[in-house]
Amino acid sequence: MRIVLILCIFFLVVSCDLFITKEEKTQQLVTRELQEINFNEVDQFPLFENCDETDSKEENIECFQETLLRHFSTSLEGFEFVLKEEVLDTLYVDFLMDKMGAVSVLDIEHNAIVEEQIPEFDAVITRCLLTLPQASPALKRGIPIRAKFRIPIVLNTK
Repeated sequence: MRIVLILCIFFLVVSCDLFITKEEKTQQLVTRELQEINFNEVDQFPLFENCDETDSKEENIECFQETLLRHFSTSLEGFEFVLKEEVLDTLYVDFLMDKMGAVSVLDIEHNAIVEEQIPEFDAVITRCLLTLPQASPALKRGIPIRAKFRIPIVLNTK
């Protein structure tokens, strides 16, 4: 009799989970999944045509960066900036790549010397970014997402 009573109490305690509705179970699952997602990191970086989506994440990041660097280098070759003073500074460009792969410039951080000596700098950098080759957007769990990027531009006229 004691064993039956202990078994009944055991099953009663264990079966408490049976009284939870499907909605509550679903909500618990969703909450747990949301806690595991790192919203500050993408699963796949944006891919340009020359990048291979079957490569590893590190190789895709490298391809993305190399394509940006190559594009900036070729786009800025035609511009000659005339400066009165020597400049050694790092400027930062923040841009957004939307769910369709389109680029928009968010901010260009620079100091007063650059602004004074190169007033067309913002326009040149913006044009350079807007003429990037078409890219597929970043992915998070297989879904296209907007992704913000920051690139440094080192000015060294010494």
